[in-house]
Amino acid sequence: MERMLTPKLATADVCDAIGDAAAFLSAKFHDYGGCIDFAGPAVTVRTIDDNSKIKELLMTSGEGRVLVVDGGGSDRAALMGGNLAKEAAKNGWAGAVIFGCVRDTHELVREDVGIKALGVCPRRPAQNGRGEVHGELAIGGVSIHPGYWIIADADGVVVSHELPSL
Repeated sequence: MERMLTPKLATADVCDAIGDAAAFLSAKFHDYGGCIDFAGPAVTVRTIDDNSKIKELLMTSGEGRVLVVDGGGSDRAALMGGNLAKEAAKNGWAGAVIFGCVRDTHELVREDVGIKALGVCPRRPAQNGRGEVHGELAIGGVSIHPGYWIIADADGVVVSHELPSL
């Protein structure tokens, strides 16, 4: 399944165009996926060291959306690895922004999906069905609601309540 086409957006251009209406995540995210630039409406998940809900979502049609995961900044387990990145790309997700860790970085970079995370951890996560889907998240003081636009590139991650017209 292919991603829906999203207009090419640069975070700096979005910030210039909408000013203070553009919130940006100040956490130091690193790029791990095969795409550095990606954008789409947010689908939200809150979970700590358990990727069950992430897996459930990535197995569905992404339709060009971006999975935003509040993993509490935990470095105790990876919330995404090579298998989930492959599913995300296959199912048309534009990307994932993970406030937590990933693993299998040599596999992530091969997939046609954007992946930003705080770091890496080789430990697998629990799969106990824990987590909250489609709720409001607050990462670094920025509120992210399902459907908010996520625009990501090498400069960072911008959050906007609507798609900016540039």
